[in-house]
Amino acid sequence: MIPPADLPRLARRPRASHKHDYGRVVVIGGSSGMAGAPVLAALAALRCGAGLVEVLVPEPIAAVAASFDPCLMVRGLPADGDGAFAAAADPSITARVAGAHAVVIGPGLGRGTAIPGIVARRWTEARVPTVFDADALWALAPRPPSGGLAAGPRILTPHEGELGRFVTAGTGDSRTALEDAAERLAEATQSVVLLKGPDTLVTHGGRRWHNPTGNPGMATGGTGDGLAGMIAARCCQPCASPRGPTARAPVGDVARLAGWAHGRAGDLAAAQLGEVSLTARDLLAHLPAALLELLADRHPA
Repeated sequence: MIPPADLPRLARRPRASHKHDYGRVVVIGGSSGMAGAPVLAALAALRCGAGLVEVLVPEPIAAVAASFDPCLMVRGLPADGDGAFAAAADPSITARVAGAHAVVIGPGLGRGTAIPGIVARRWTEARVPTVFDADALWALAPRPPSGGLAAGPRILTPHEGELGRFVTAGTGDSRTALEDAAERLAEATQSVVLLKGPDTLVTHGGRRWHNPTGNPGMATGGTGDGLAGMIAARCCQPCASPRGPTARAPVGDVARLAGWAHGRAGDLAAAQLGEVSLTARDLLAHLPAALLELLADRHPA
């Protein structure tokens, strides 16, 4: 499948490459019973080329999270009595984020009493591109932050229900109304908003783009976690441009690229397995083939 002509392309890696050339992604998430969500985001970040991926989870689930894949670095931090992050985890989160090139916060994060403060500080303090997904959106929604308070680029990845917590008036059931609401949220927070669903929308700076890939088989738990990790990984790395040397693309274009590859991987998985049987792990398995289609020298933009 030929990607849209205006979509960024992936650059070939120089032979003399090092893992530190391709960025460090930090994933913040997990809670009791939800060890898999941050791991799915982290594995997707690895599959999308991040050089290093570190997963910060509450201590009670650290061993489970670490058991999924030896390529991940997993760090357990203080937890509350319900198995979510405690307030005491925040200084360590701040220290680990300081060494990151991109951050994901939210997958499986839970809704403990310390979570809103942890999420709010990542919004105001993280200087690198940060993806807010799942429970991080829940934590932000009561008081949507002003974009002017953010220290770096922000990407929000709500589905319809999560968007409704930010903007309730006038959304109704119409997809058009929901997309209008997503654009208002992007403008209010000065962020990129990726509204998941059929014809996934990416909106930023008054621009809208609909993703042509994807299928109903992707309506299953964990696929959104993977997308969040993909966006963060691509924020760390250069894209190829026919107009000049490789450079990191604007975050809006990165979200578009990740959305296309995410949907394309889902399409490849569904072609082999069917939509009914597709899982988030199947999508990750087909992600390499989707990314090959984005190589600059395969299909020049």
